[in-house]
Amino acid sequence: MKIKLISPITGEEHFEYDTLSNNDVLKKINLSDKVFRAWSKTSFKERSKMLHQATKVLFNGREEYAQIISTEMGKNIEDALAEVDKCKTVCEYYANNSESILNENIIQTEAKKSYVKYEPLGIIFAIMPWNFPFWQVFRFAAPALMAGNTALLKHASNVPRCSLAIQDIFEKAGYPVGAFQSLLISSSESEIVIKDDRVKAVTLTGSEEAGSKVASLAAKYLKKTVLELGGSDPFIVFEDADIDLATRAAAISRMLVSGQSCIAAKRFVVHKNIAKQFTNKLKSELEKINYAPLISLDSLNQLDKQVTESVGMGAKIIIGGKRNDRDGFYYKPTILTNINRKMSVWNEETFGPVAPIMEFNTKEEAIEIANESRFGLGSSVWTSNQKYIDFCINNLEAGSVFINSFVKSDARLPFGGTKLSGYGRELSENGIMEFVNVKTVWVN
Repeated sequence: MKIKLISPITGEEHFEYDTLSNNDVLKKINLSDKVFRAWSKTSFKERSKMLHQATKVLFNGREEYAQIISTEMGKNIEDALAEVDKCKTVCEYYANNSESILNENIIQTEAKKSYVKYEPLGIIFAIMPWNFPFWQVFRFAAPALMAGNTALLKHASNVPRCSLAIQDIFEKAGYPVGAFQSLLISSSESEIVIKDDRVKAVTLTGSEEAGSKVASLAAKYLKKTVLELGGSDPFIVFEDADIDLATRAAAISRMLVSGQSCIAAKRFVVHKNIAKQFTNKLKSELEKINYAPLISLDSLNQLDKQVTESVGMGAKIIIGGKRNDRDGFYYKPTILTNINRKMSVWNEETFGPVAPIMEFNTKEEAIEIANESRFGLGSSVWTSNQKYIDFCINNLEAGSVFINSFVKSDARLPFGGTKLSGYGRELSENGIMEFVNVKTVWVN
């Protein structure tokens, strides 16, 4: 089977590749399992050395890898370079810290000795998205490999060159062939991998729909899952906020990957006394941005439909509100006001450069508006009032709360959501613990 790739920059076909046969997939699982038997017995020192080497491979090839990212999914080259550089940070974090995190934990009991030890599970199967095609993979692969597991990657079907390049990076770094493998398969073929007894866990970053399907399959075969799904993050701006700082951050957060990020600010909840000022300044910021295309025509059509429907329900366009008249899948940065909660730009996830703004009067109303979402990934709050800060931290239903900063991922901090944004955590100590067997030992 061949999959044809369409360039988001030009809208034209630019690449095609063959998917693996079922027999080829089983061969790769066989190899992964064989390698696991030896890899799981290696020392942290050996694993750390290889992961540090992976950072060198990333650094030496950063321009090449950034160009692959940009070509396949349309990201600006500056953002693609930044993504490659960020991958080095997660490799360095786990190379430096995994041994101390996974050290045996002595527990005082009436036993002669009792402790907890952490052992690798086996093969970890990852299903990853296209919007951060390197970062999303490295933030699962680095902890999984450092814990002593092997990894199989089913990447998004529109970034196969990224998928193969990442496998090549690990092999260039000295990992045994088979420790990390790219599977060029369609989504429908994922069950072949998930049902195999040698595959012990599944981690997915993607849509709510994809997460539901994968979780159902994993439950059928009794496999552990980690899901990082959609988000509709609130960006709450109180009356005392630094408006200049907040609007600059709002523009960056909303326009990251042209708005195609799960942790992008997607709902702007602004105090009524500063709403007009915030809107005008955000408009000025968005007009400065050199934006990239959306990933596909389907994504462009979906976003345009959400905006059109919302305008039909009374939303007011301040800027943008339509496609860009050029080749490729470009949508103009958009601000909408006069929003109500029934509009699709508010109650659905918008995966594109659209910023709906809703006003509030009190801190209680701000939280009520922010929490009225089926998602709960991240949240951002802008104020210098400690009472507002404490109230928001304690009451926002989200996996993270960022005060006077936009939401971002950091290797040192756990990342994940609540409600329909998924479960489990990536990154930090929590992330590596998702991929180990927590074994209790009791010695009399």
